Order: sequence, then structure tokens, then C-alpha cells
Amino acid sequence: MSEKIKILIVDDIMDIRENICKLLEFHPEVVVVGQAANALEGIEKAKLTEPDVVLMDINMPGMDGIAATEVIMTNVQGANIIMMSVQGEQEYLRRAMIAGAKNYLIKPFTSDELLQAIKQVYNSEQKRKSILNGIVKQSEKGKIITVFSTKGGVGKTTISTNLAVALADKLGVRVGMIDADLQFGDVGLFLNVMPKATIADLVRDIDNLDSNLLESYLTDYNNKVKVLSAPLRPEQADSITANHFTEILKTMVNMFDYVIVDTAPVFNEVMLSVLDAADCILVISSLDLPAIKNVKLCLEIMESLNYSAEKIKLVLNRAGSEGGIQTSEVEESLRHDFIATLPSDGKTVLGAVNRGIPFVISHPETVIAQSVYKLARAIANVELEAPIESLSMVSRIKRLFC
Repeated sequence: MSEKIKILIVDDIMDIRENICKLLEFHPEVVVVGQAANALEGIEKAKLTEPDVVLMDINMPGMDGIAATEVIMTNVQGANIIMMSVQGEQEYLRRAMIAGAKNYLIKPFTSDELLQAIKQVYNSEQKRKSILNGIVKQSEKGKIITVFSTKGGVGKTTISTNLAVALADKLGVRVGMIDADLQFGDVGLFLNVMPKATIADLVRDIDNLDSNLLESYLTDYNNKVKVLSAPLRPEQADSITANHFTEILKTMVNMFDYVIVDTAPVFNEVMLSVLDAADCILVISSLDLPAIKNVKLCLEIMESLNYSAEKIKLVLNRAGSEGGIQTSEVEESLRHDFIATLPSDGKTVLGAVNRGIPFVISHPETVIAQSVYKLARAIANVELEAPIESLSMVSRIKRLFC
């Protein structure tokens, strides 16, 4: 490692700051560039020193570490936050993750644990930068990924939300999500965000649409993922037209590296405008006859719309479910191969949905999370690191933000 990892320590207790300095002083890979006794001081020193890693205490008088993390992640490029706390409750973990923290250390920790967490966060950031530098874009516009199915209940929203978070987490790119299931959209629920505004509010001001206006209608999941939510009431869907969606998508592709659109299982004018604008359509299927029949019809319709074979990608969800048909038989019947196969894992998926934490973050070591990373890799056409390893409970808490 040619350059030392620059560390900023933010903790209101001086003894803890000094102890951390002592833990790090024998490691030549790192250098402490500053200390701060409160969140506001930490923000100012982060701007001045531009650290690679900020060790941030979660509980401090005045502004807490979570609020400070949000400010630093927005204003200090390249800074990565490791949250420190004596508490390991899920709510603290969830709030820290949404704020942008990349790891979470439970006090007290050893020198080895601290250095491992720092290196893990730093190396992950360097790989992210390397990937971004290696991506050659055809234009400044982002890529629209539409997630579609002709049957409800096949896991479309689960896939779209986890895919969005996986792309942002591993590539460090900005991802915009649109919940285009205008009557019964659940993207906000799956990400545990309360929308400050919805697409129904936005279309009232569509004549003034630009990136600044659209930004004000988006809800933050974290500093990389933002959501344009579906209307709160089903009857509000009638106010949204295909032309509205066309204009919104034109604006969003100039704001984000990827735009993920979760859709309703219908072919109507609004959905056709979304499908037409997509660079890639992920058609979701499962191994049951009704889903396969509907996918076959879906592919026939898309062929009649002159969508290219390169634009349409099939994804198999809940593969291996008991009583399911063989995957090879389905591919033969549809005359399409699946670019990704997600296993059946109801326990992980349901737990993630109920907590509002995508499983690619809460359980990255599971096979289903690895499958989503593989799908993200196929879409981005790059190698994404998503190691499979056996984790203890403490390690799993720490890995929640890696």
C-alpha cells in the first residue's frame, strides 16, 4: 500500500480518542490526521483533512454521529464512515446504514478488529473507484433498467429494490428508483422510507420539470439511492400519463448512472412508455405454469413491439421451489436463457421486507444476495466483489455495512 490511510477520530470522550490512537500507532498503513470532540467539529475537520476513513461515535451531545455522517457523506468526497457504539441494536444499525456508514464497530474492540474494519472499508472504496474508472460510457446519460412481469407475486419489487442497492453499494454510483406501480406500489415499504412527495405531486408541476425540480420530489434511501414513489392512493394514478413518464425518464437519466423502474404487471399506455424508454428490460419469471404462460405471452408482445433480443433479459426467481419445473425445460419453452437465477429463500426475503433492509445489505453472504450481485454484475458488465463466507453473529453485525 503506497499511501497511508488517513483516519479522523470523532468521539466526545478524550480517553477513547487517545486509546484509538494508541491502537493504531503501531500500524504503518494508517495515519491519524485529526481528532474531534463533537460532531460539528468532526464535520469541519473532515472538510479540512479529507480523510479516507472517519471513526464516528454514534452518541454525542448535541448533533449525534448519524446526523454528522449524513453531512460528511454529502460534503466530503471519498470519506467513508465507520460508526462506533456500545450498542448493537438493529435500529441503530439501520439508521447508520441509511446515513451512509460503511461499517459498525461495537465498543470495546481490539486493535486487529479496528484495523481490519479500516482496511475493509478503504479497500472496498479503492475497488469501487477502480471499477468506475474502468467503465467507458457511451454518453453522459445513465441507463434505464425496467423490472417487469406479467404476473403479480413473482418478486419483482424484491428484485428491483435489492438490485438498486447492490449497484449503488458495490459501484458507488447514483441510482434513481421509480415506483411505476401507480396503484399499489411498494418500493417505499421495501426500503422503509416515507416519501416526502410522490409522482402524483410531481406531475402537477410537470411543465417546469428540470433536474432541480425533480430532485425536490425524490426521497432519499441513502446518499446514493433516491426514490420517486408511487401515489399514496390508487385513484391518484389516473392523473399520471405516458407523456409524464417520458419526460420524467428523460430528466432522470441525466441525473443518475442507473434508473431502476419497478412496474405494474400490465400492458397499458403508461407501462409501454416505460418499456419503450428502457435500455434493458428484466422480465421476471418463476417455475410455475401460470407465470411461465404469462412470460411466454409477454415475450410475444415485446417481439411484436420490435424490442431487440439484447434489450430483453429473463430472470428466474424462486428457483428450486418444491414442485417447480426444471429450469432447462422453461428455457427451451421460452426460447430464452435466464441471465440470472435467484433461489427460493422465503425466510431471508420476508425478514428483509419486514425490517425494510434489503437482504443484499443485511445478509450479503446468502446465496440469494450473491445471485442479485451476479445480476448487477451482468447489467453493469463489471466484476463486483461479493464474497461468500461463514459469519459469526458479531461479524454479521459488522458486515451489515460493508
